[in-house]
Amino acid sequence: MKRAGTAVVVAGLAVVGLVGCGSGETSSKGATTTAKPVLWNPCTEIPDDALRAAGVDPATEEKGVAGVPQSGWEICGWSGPQYSLTVYTTNKSVAQFEEKPGNVDFRDVAIAGRSGREFRVAGASKQLDCNVVFPASQGVVQLQVLGSALIDNLGDPCQHLANAGEVLVPTFPK
Repeated sequence: MKRAGTAVVVAGLAVVGLVGCGSGETSSKGATTTAKPVLWNPCTEIPDDALRAAGVDPATEEKGVAGVPQSGWEICGWSGPQYSLTVYTTNKSVAQFEEKPGNVDFRDVAIAGRSGREFRVAGASKQLDCNVVFPASQGVVQLQVLGSALIDNLGDPCQHLANAGEVLVPTFPK
């Protein structure tokens, strides 16, 4: 997927700082294992029809951050003519997102009848970036919208996220 360099940096900011929080578990014999839970994969679980209805092209799919997988995350993004969407899943909690330095301006929202926490990344443009994190049994699912810096007067990215979320959020795990 082709994205402006700013979009890739902002997307990377969404995961930097939470990646690397270890979750080693102790087995019944007392040994620590590094078995990772299987995360819901947005690349395989979100139907193409939902992506098109959300305003992005399924053929632009990109896994990871700038194509690079991130340990402890499943990440998938798609581009549209004005906005790109990225869906992240991790076993982290909403509280960990709220405690992470650089995540700011949290507020409660409901999209497609599901409660979440909207936020932005400090330093990211309020005119281009919006994020919502939804609690899930596996941890969280995060939906991010990034507007194209090449287009004037895009409107509120959080409104675009809410519109896209109406068709995408019902596909997310609970």
